[in-house]
Amino acid sequence: MKTDKQKKYDVAYLRMAKEWSKLSHCNRRQVGALIVKDKMIISDGYNGTPTGFENHCEDDDNNTHWYVLHAEANAILKVASSTQSCEGATLYITMSPCKDCSKLIHQSGIRRVVYHNGYKDDSGLKFLEKAGVSIMHITELE
Repeated sequence: MKTDKQKKYDVAYLRMAKEWSKLSHCNRRQVGALIVKDKMIISDGYNGTPTGFENHCEDDDNNTHWYVLHAEANAILKVASSTQSCEGATLYITMSPCKDCSKLIHQSGIRRVVYHNGYKDDSGLKFLEKAGVSIMHITELE
């Protein structure tokens, strides 16, 4: 019974992350993230440029600028500048994390990752599994 209820929450939070991704100014890919702890959203993020930079994620050749922050990094950094802690939290993200973000996820104390789409490189997921982070892939959001 509890797993059915958890799955409903997981789908609902992933849907919210998908809505959040629409705030991204990136053309190639829009990614959204929510961090939830004790049934409360403690942070959100989407991929984009750092504060104070133009909202152009790609250059003239449609390559992503190196300084663009990923959605999960933005959400984790928001928590870092607040009184909250990611310890024991769940990250809901529209795309599975890259290897660089997976280090941030583990180090921040997030214990569970729920994602919708797979990233081209699954080394981030493999790292998180090795680190003991619970991972759930949900493909249906309806």
